[in-house]
Amino acid sequence: MSILNQLYPFIIYTALTVVIIAALLAAAALLGSGGTSCNKTLPYESGIIPSGSARLATPVPFYLIAIFFIVFDVESAFIFTWAVAWKELGFSGLLHITFFIVALLAGLVWIWIKGGLEWGSSGERNAAFPQARRKSS
Repeated sequence: MSILNQLYPFIIYTALTVVIIAALLAAAALLGSGGTSCNKTLPYESGIIPSGSARLATPVPFYLIAIFFIVFDVESAFIFTWAVAWKELGFSGLLHITFFIVALLAGLVWIWIKGGLEWGSSGERNAAFPQARRKSS
């Protein structure tokens, strides 16, 4: 079987994808209004005139906790995948997943020690743990 015969499905898929994208772009160009207004030229997607500052004070720990959640969510996906195929992976797979879990647990302990899981302000943390304030001074 030649290489070209093996590539036919890929070529057909690519051609169909390009045709569909071109058709959608052409339909958007033909059917869209294309008009502009004062409100549309504002740097806001909704077209509403801004009434205040766009900068909102979202606490940084919120984003840190979200990132930690994603990291440990991905970890659980890897562990579930390993659990499904643990017989086929054998002792080597057990060593690999053990190293993976230990590395992530070490990262969690490090984050915990550094205070990355604390939600309160730094003043509240210093009041609760006076030894931390002395070390940083």
